[in-house]
Amino acid sequence: MIYNNSKPIRKDDTLINDEIRVKEVLVIGADGTQFGIKSTREALLIASKEGLDLVMVAPMATPPVCKLLDYSKYRYEQQRKAREAKKNQHIIDIKEIRLTAMIDTHDFDTKVRNGIKFLTAGDKLKISVRLPNRAGAILVQQGKDLLRKFAALCVEVGDLEKDIIHEGRNLVMVLASKKK
Repeated sequence: MIYNNSKPIRKDDTLINDEIRVKEVLVIGADGTQFGIKSTREALLIASKEGLDLVMVAPMATPPVCKLLDYSKYRYEQQRKAREAKKNQHIIDIKEIRLTAMIDTHDFDTKVRNGIKFLTAGDKLKISVRLPNRAGAILVQQGKDLLRKFAALCVEVGDLEKDIIHEGRNLVMVLASKKK
């Protein structure tokens, strides 16, 4: 059995303590007091005197800004903020409804009801009409008419995002839910 005795890999690229390799930094205390521009060595001495870590919070500033704080608490707060942001975002799914060019009216109505349900839930809707191998122009036109009729019935809850396109054996159209 092989054991990995190397240090665990840090997932963030925040520079702390001895990893800071610039000459001068702007030092801010844990309570927000400004120590001013100090050399990195002086800043590390101040941090060790207060029992805190020197964390570079703004590396692109001139001079880079470092803050005195407990790094483990800082990292925990960053992870918590990321989790909250992820929780509050809404993921839009793309639902697909497949039809044929010669569909029965009751089946079509059922598909339209399902499409309206998906659109009101906030999802995008991809409607595709499957054509036979050697579909004639009449069957292609019938499929396009079917898609236009579907879009007309869903106009209250959805907007046309991508118009009808002929992809191989399929006619495809995309509807997006209306903004509230």
